[in-house]
Amino acid sequence: MPTVRTVGIFAKPNVAAAIRLVPELLTWLAERGIGVRLDDVAAGYARSGGGLPRPQVPDGCNLAIVLGGDGTLLSAARALAGRAIPILAVNLGGLGFLTSIPIGDLFPELERALTGLHKLTRRHSLHVAVRRGESVVAEYDALNDVVIAKSSIARIVDLDVWAGDTFVCEYKADGLIVSTPTGSTAYSLAAGGPIIFPTVSAVCITPICPHTLTNRPLIIPADLPVRVVSHMKEDEDSFLTVDGQVGGALEPGDTVECTASKSEVLLVQAPDKTFFDVLRQKLKWGER
Repeated sequence: MPTVRTVGIFAKPNVAAAIRLVPELLTWLAERGIGVRLDDVAAGYARSGGGLPRPQVPDGCNLAIVLGGDGTLLSAARALAGRAIPILAVNLGGLGFLTSIPIGDLFPELERALTGLHKLTRRHSLHVAVRRGESVVAEYDALNDVVIAKSSIARIVDLDVWAGDTFVCEYKADGLIVSTPTGSTAYSLAAGGPIIFPTVSAVCITPICPHTLTNRPLIIPADLPVRVVSHMKEDEDSFLTVDGQVGGALEPGDTVECTASKSEVLLVQAPDKTFFDVLRQKLKWGER
């Protein structure tokens, strides 16, 4: 990683620990001559002006610090917009599969990152395009997952799914999840999907409460585009949600195309903690 001259800071709102942590972090960085760019939430904790909308924070930064949970990290990754800026993610409470660095390790891990002794893990993402007829009406990038679900109560979605040029099946279910390996520990896991090691080149298609009980989660190669065609009726509606944060309503006949993104998300990884350590800790698996 190039010499760190400017750090972008993203923070989760309404976290008591951040009231003390953010000013302490700013002092630590200032003592080392490192500039900062704060999102509006972090600026509020610092009781200073100059907070920026999240998409503007990464401009000119060499490192991003996320203070919060996985939701804050997903928002920050979207703000980075494919730029190769490492993210040092600190867990300020909650489950936090991605924000796995505890508060007590922030400054030691930050020191390692500044001196180039840090360890990076590369996470793949999906590019999502919503096609309506011949036009692309919306585009997103998903680090975790793409979810298509019914908006109405007690209804099911009717979706055709293709992997590359090959028809997979017609799903009748409460919804459908297309997840990356990173997202395999999120909604897909809750819906009965498998845990996939983060660096595996794969995508998982997980139906939510399928009408046909033999419709089970399906893992396919990441280089196979996933195409989902909505067959909702004119008086029905379905909704697309990306990373649980952005999305929009789908119209009958819309096609959702999920392809491997050319960009990667770079996460600073604690040197003494593996993915299996995180699983044991977060999921309460048996310790040796």
